Amino acid sequence: MATQRYDIVIFGASGFTGQFVVEEVARIADEEPGLTWAIAGRTMSKMQKVLEQASKKTGKELDSTPVLIADTTNETSMVEMCKQAKVILNCVGPYRFHGEMMVKAAIEGGASHLDISGEPQFLETMQLKYHNQAKKNGVYIIGACGFDSIPAEMGVVFISRQFKGEVNSVESYFEILSGPEGYALHMGTLDSAIHVVAHPLELRSVNRSLYPEHLPPSKHRVSERSAVFKSEVVGKYCLPFLGSDKSVVYRTQRYKHDVLKQRPIQFVPYLVKDGLVSVVGNILFGLLFLIMSSFGLGRTLLMKFPSFFTAGFFKKGGPTKTQIENSSFKMTFVAKGWSKTLEDPLSDPQEKPDTILTAKVAGPEIGYITTPICMVQSALVVLKEADKLPKDGGVYPPGAAFLNTSLIERLNKHNITFTEVKD
Repeated sequence: MATQRYDIVIFGASGFTGQFVVEEVARIADEEPGLTWAIAGRTMSKMQKVLEQASKKTGKELDSTPVLIADTTNETSMVEMCKQAKVILNCVGPYRFHGEMMVKAAIEGGASHLDISGEPQFLETMQLKYHNQAKKNGVYIIGACGFDSIPAEMGVVFISRQFKGEVNSVESYFEILSGPEGYALHMGTLDSAIHVVAHPLELRSVNRSLYPEHLPPSKHRVSERSAVFKSEVVGKYCLPFLGSDKSVVYRTQRYKHDVLKQRPIQFVPYLVKDGLVSVVGNILFGLLFLIMSSFGLGRTLLMKFPSFFTAGFFKKGGPTKTQIENSSFKMTFVAKGWSKTLEDPLSDPQEKPDTILTAKVAGPEIGYITTPICMVQSALVVLKEADKLPKDGGVYPPGAAFLNTSLIERLNKHNITFTEVKD
């Protein structure tokens, strides 16, 4: 790559999440001698304001940070930006509307591209359409590099590394912890979620095109649980987690099976709630959200009055500083498998799994602390560990891209911890 390229360019730096990514890069720049970076967006004045605010929050001198002007409505400006970057951190969503042009520009401009999308339709479409082209140009397009879905992906990678034998299945239990003010997300996340829910058939169609052949059926399927159950693992009520983690982890398992010829792991994620009242509230909100997302007026009302229709969970101004500081998350992973390594990793043993291992992933607030940490550390891995990534580039989920890298070790050093639970 040309020497004038910046190591990292943050696109969408003035967006709500983009500002936090700028702050995270500013914080870790001293840890990475020689790291060069720039920010990019549509308006110079907004970019300068972001740098001023980030400087105040981090105590770093950012006046000399380069600013690039690029706009998703101007393809030429996007390509020119990408020609000045080794890795693009794309913070502009919803990705179904703004992401594809950025991916195309990155491939044409010779830059790797990371996003923080939790939109399965977009992520799978990019792999379907651009994998071969990205591979030909030697760049990496890696989606879901924020809380969606680095903790889930690397949690499965971590527990697989710790497991002495062969893993058959992993269940995860995700819990948000918050202070007296509760927890909230910015309405930009709501906008993305609305369009994921509004177009459910798209994902099925893309998935069939991406994977025309099913994985071979296993004799040892994960036991089905009721829609709501009290977990013996976390001691609380749980229900299916409907985020993008399951879709993203599945793509990594397909990579392991189809490319690496390794046994795919069945992955089932759950959401943990404190009590039945919280469970009922979650179900009622889910039904309301599903109904309103299915027609135009409902979507308009959700975006116009997000706090009202989501009981304050999504806000136009995002969470308060106190809400962010007092929030955290934890995920418990339970792996089941065999104590011996299989001679043929793609075989299906006759005997039932005989070994269980538990691990935990924990970290700070998910949207604006954990997500920037995950995204920035992922970018540094792409920059520094190209020899450990899948050969020659392509479009990958994070679990496939970072399978053999030091990402888990990096995250452990930056307040996102991976630990095995000892008996």
